[in-house]
Amino acid sequence: MEIKRFGYTPILGWSFSRYETFRNCKRKYFYNYYGKHDSEYNSEKIGFLRGLTSIPLETGNITHEIIQSILKRFLKSTEPIDREKFELYTKKNTLPSLSKNFFENYYGGLEKIEADQLLEKTKRCLNNFLTSDRFEWIKGSAIAEKDNWIIEPSGFGESRLDGMKLYSKVDFLIPIESKIVILEWKTGKKNETNHSRQLVGYASWASNHLEREASDIEPVLVYLFPEYDEISIRVTNEDLNDFKRTVVEQTEEMYNYCSNYEENLPLAKEEFPMVEDNSFCRYCNFKELCQRN
Repeated sequence: MEIKRFGYTPILGWSFSRYETFRNCKRKYFYNYYGKHDSEYNSEKIGFLRGLTSIPLETGNITHEIIQSILKRFLKSTEPIDREKFELYTKKNTLPSLSKNFFENYYGGLEKIEADQLLEKTKRCLNNFLTSDRFEWIKGSAIAEKDNWIIEPSGFGESRLDGMKLYSKVDFLIPIESKIVILEWKTGKKNETNHSRQLVGYASWASNHLEREASDIEPVLVYLFPEYDEISIRVTNEDLNDFKRTVVEQTEEMYNYCSNYEENLPLAKEEFPMVEDNSFCRYCNFKELCQRN
């Protein structure tokens, strides 16, 4: 299945995560997206802090990557998975993460991150997936359409919505019979409200790129931890229209913090205030710069 590609433009693009950062703390938003424009701290320092990962984030990343590998394996072979070899594969693909810079090291005082700190949750998430009815459905019903699967496409999922740039990247999309099924893997805590809004964005992407009606699209939240659970949402044309209006409004809000939004140039850092609630700073990568504990 072909995915539309877009040439580079510097204009600010909306994404769910970008706007969430903007909404939660304007100063974090500045450091995360405009750090190179800061005159107080050098870009290397800001880049280092922006690149800090965490144990929960890495377990999620590893889980996503290995599920992606499982699905791509199905494109070539439907032979049963050798669980002993799979466990070794999981461990091997976990080890590169140990060389990354972790929040828990830098701020939390941990001397080093051990493989088991990543493996324990990762293995449980993967086992929950491999023993689920959904996995059997993929191997059985969905496999017939494997040539049309979209498995976490490369890049950032750049798209357009009435000419406006946005980013929305599906984990796994399967056309089957008259439906488009979208599966979104989650390894963290359930947040049905926020995650459902995210799925409406994926449905909008599918509707625009694949020219399908809202009623043809079935987005599903797949929670892999602590137990396997699914939440399927029903998307209507009104939901897609609401999403479009929301993207326009939220993009305009972010434009207002640009000196030139077409070139994605920010206002001065002082125009991006810190969040008032210090508790939000506890797990922020940039709290050192704001001198908050």
